[in-house]
Amino acid sequence: MSEPITPAISDRICKHMNEDHGEAIAIYAKVFGNTPQAETATMDSIDPQGMNISARVAEEIIPVRVNFDHTLKDAEDAHHTLVAMIKQARTA
Repeated sequence: MSEPITPAISDRICKHMNEDHGEAIAIYAKVFGNTPQAETATMDSIDPQGMNISARVAEEIIPVRVNFDHTLKDAEDAHHTLVAMIKQARTA
């Protein structure tokens, strides 16, 4: 069974996303966070309902909340959901 999304798991996911998938985070902010002018973004936290992102817009950092279309069951569900979201955004 996969791990529940605890603060420690959130930190691990965010660290991985920020180090390896910065472009994807900016796309989440643009497409799902209604911030199309986002230039770059970092993931601050993730919980079963959504993720908190800091997006850079015209030299300003603004908070962006992206809600998921379902409540995440665990870290594995988070992985699959984030992958599905980026695929959806890139085909939109």
